[in-house]
Amino acid sequence: MNPYFVGLLVPIAVSLLLQKRRKAHKMRGVPIDVGGEPGYAIRNYRFEHPVETHWEGVTTLAELFEQSCKEYVHMPLLGTRKLISREEELSPDGRSFEKLHLGEYDWKCYAEVFKSACNFASGLIRLGHQKSERVAIFAETRAEWQIALQACFRQNITVVTIYASLGEEALCHSLNETEVTTVVCGQKELKKMIDISAQLDTVKRVIYINEEGISAEVSLAQNSTSWIIEPFEEVDRLGNEAPVDANMPLPSDVAVIMYTSGSTGLPKGVMMTHRNVLATLSAVMTIVPEIGRKDVYLAYLPLAHILELAAEALIAAVGASIGYGSPLTLTDTSNKIKKGTLGDASALRPTLMTTVPAILDRVRDGVRKKVDAKGGVAKQLFDVAYYRRLAAVNGSWLGAWGLEKLLWDMLVFKKVRAVLGGKIRFVLSGGAPLSGDTQRFINICLGVPIGQGYGLTETCAGGTFSEYDDPSVGRVGAPLPCSYIKLIDWSEGGYLTSDSPMPRGEIVIGGPNVTKGYFKNEAKTNEVYKDDERGMRWFYSGDIGRFHPDGCLEIIDRKKDIVKLQHGEYVSLGKVSNSLVLFRQVAVST
Repeated sequence: MNPYFVGLLVPIAVSLLLQKRRKAHKMRGVPIDVGGEPGYAIRNYRFEHPVETHWEGVTTLAELFEQSCKEYVHMPLLGTRKLISREEELSPDGRSFEKLHLGEYDWKCYAEVFKSACNFASGLIRLGHQKSERVAIFAETRAEWQIALQACFRQNITVVTIYASLGEEALCHSLNETEVTTVVCGQKELKKMIDISAQLDTVKRVIYINEEGISAEVSLAQNSTSWIIEPFEEVDRLGNEAPVDANMPLPSDVAVIMYTSGSTGLPKGVMMTHRNVLATLSAVMTIVPEIGRKDVYLAYLPLAHILELAAEALIAAVGASIGYGSPLTLTDTSNKIKKGTLGDASALRPTLMTTVPAILDRVRDGVRKKVDAKGGVAKQLFDVAYYRRLAAVNGSWLGAWGLEKLLWDMLVFKKVRAVLGGKIRFVLSGGAPLSGDTQRFINICLGVPIGQGYGLTETCAGGTFSEYDDPSVGRVGAPLPCSYIKLIDWSEGGYLTSDSPMPRGEIVIGGPNVTKGYFKNEAKTNEVYKDDERGMRWFYSGDIGRFHPDGCLEIIDRKKDIVKLQHGEYVSLGKVSNSLVLFRQVAVST
């Protein structure tokens, strides 16, 4: 062997082994003594006490947004693609599908967005909305959604967020329970509102976001209801002509009542204060590497979900840009994209994005399907590149590192990365834990770290977060700096903090990000929220987890999934389901 090559190989091998050893011994969470129910508690290794605000002098979301708009005046903030045309295409089986021809992004700078928010806030008051009343935003994710949200914050108006996909019963329940008087909505949502108008007790005003073809719904609403119906632009104009002084909130004021999807019955409204949400934003600021004004964020998840709402608030706080898209127009081959038109990711070329496991699973399956369809040398090349990089990701110094990694990136993975614009540098996956297979696949193909988070609506998405330098799979990271994570015994299910080799139990989250409770549902609030003798508020998640030796959490079960059999044995339905899926996959493959 060439002595020069050996001379290069030895220090590389030593370096990789030392790096692997350092990572193996890095403590990401450390034990902490806490109050409340006995258990095994962990905090973030860098912060002894929960973080509440990252920005000096800022205690509310309204203050944070105003500070950003005044600091990043002419930087682009909100971007929306121009709709060039809508076309109907027939599939071979005769079905008709709508296809969109979309243009470039049209941007509003921070100063323009702030002006729009101030105008809309004043316009709400001029339209007759009282400051003690609530506004519901019932629309798809878009720039107007964010402007309406910030406008309400400036007048200390609590916003009720509702999924655009919510059914009639859940929609009626959410609006009536919170006694909403003003609704901001899009075309499809206005149609839903009209259908249940006779069942809505308190709605007086509907502000619609102007879209092509909405005039029919507007006319129907004007003729069949007693509502005041105004376009979004008219409310902006009213406020611009007659400004109203801001009525800024306090940290303890409720910013948002966020309704869950209602998958197990009627949805519950979670009351989030400005302090709660700000704590999560402040904690994430310490985790995401070098986030700032050069970043571009692709927004397409529902803003009615805390993950997206918090992500956009954070992006605006650091002077970065938000480009709006949708799941149906995300890539060049998405269902609603006309052939030859760029998808949102290709047009925007984002550096950051938030996603959920289901979407990443679809990306993985889509790539694999294309590779398998090509076959031949192309498939063989992809397989070699993937498994060489997989060996490296798994810690083997015999895998593809250095120049070989660059070679595979250029020959194989560059094409995959182009699907999401080619400039992604960090992906945050929230919701359910990401499968190890998908996490490794996306990490290799995109060449970027995937930060897995664990949190709930009740904790403002705050809980745990995997750091960018943590390549492990199947875990959801160490506690965020705003949270303490505690495991408590669940003897009935067989999960104990004294279990070996890792403590196990129900996951309980404490910190300033833990919300007030459920709106008008004191019984349920008292069941899952507890205040301890030290003033810390805790939320009992119902999820079962275990702590790894480095302080990182793994979700292993859920209390609701465990049932007691006839002879007293406990069985996890989730594990049974996963086993059946695995069995089916094996059966199909053989």
